[in-house]
Amino acid sequence: MAVKIRLARRGRAKLALYDVVVADARAPRDGRFIEKIGTYNPLTNPASIVLKDDRAFHWLMNGAQPTDTVKAMLSYRGVMLKKHLQIGVVKGALTQEQADAKWEEWMKAKETKIQGKKRYACTNKARSGESTQGS
Repeated sequence: MAVKIRLARRGRAKLALYDVVVADARAPRDGRFIEKIGTYNPLTNPASIVLKDDRAFHWLMNGAQPTDTVKAMLSYRGVMLKKHLQIGVVKGALTQEQADAKWEEWMKAKETKIQGKKRYACTNKARSGESTQGS
């Protein structure tokens, strides 16, 4: 049985929300699924992603194939890197401690990058608010 990690659409017309689900590849897009592992809301700025990282990692290690959009989301959250490092541990290229250290280092760098983007967005929002109030 081929298993995919993909998006299932819900919500009303022009206000789409998506569930991130693990489903059989033969099942319809919004049909039967094995497990719901998160949600994705593309309408917020930035798009909000709520994901059970440990369950996504579990399914990836058991052979589930993510779709392109879900793969991008998993990469953003660091799940694909964690899978890559774990495969290195299984093959003996590095130890579990080294893999955990690399993943923690990446997560810290990612967190600082995200905080910088949020600060930049807040300052731009404040500037645009000032310019519209003055006219």
